[in-house]
Amino acid sequence: MSLTADLLASYRAPRRVLRRHLARGATEGRALMFLMLGCALVFVAQWPRLMREAELDPAVPLDARMAGAFFGWLCLAPLLFYALAAASHLVAQVIGGRGSWFAARLALFWALLAVSPVVLAQGLAAGFLDDGAAMAGLGIVTLGIFLYLWFAGLAEAERGAGAGPAAQRG
Repeated sequence: MSLTADLLASYRAPRRVLRRHLARGATEGRALMFLMLGCALVFVAQWPRLMREAELDPAVPLDARMAGAFFGWLCLAPLLFYALAAASHLVAQVIGGRGSWFAARLALFWALLAVSPVVLAQGLAAGFLDDGAAMAGLGIVTLGIFLYLWFAGLAEAERGAGAGPAAQRG
């Protein structure tokens, strides 16, 4: 399936989509592409909020805000996501998971990419709304969707068909 079709299918059947990705073999390049594309889309989602904040408080110019968000999302966040994937795999092993390090990374990175359309919508709303109850509600919904996609994918990676011997290579 195409990337966009997989993104849409993830909301209906996240385990099935991750199972398909795991069946393609452990290729770190694909996992890294999912991670970097997800981080880039989250970075783009920050633009409306950053523009609004720069207008409200000109003490910090827009280019400085954009540079900080770029560094955070495209330089630091990928490293943190790798560490989070490793930690989630270790926790899964403690509770009986039998997947691979690669499968745990792919589950997290795919969840980030799959939730990116929701993050983009939230970012657009952040350009218009104050930091109030509406934005907090959108943030909770976005976090809930991300956790649903990640935990469903992690369950497939650690206990489902993705946890078989073929997945152990990564």
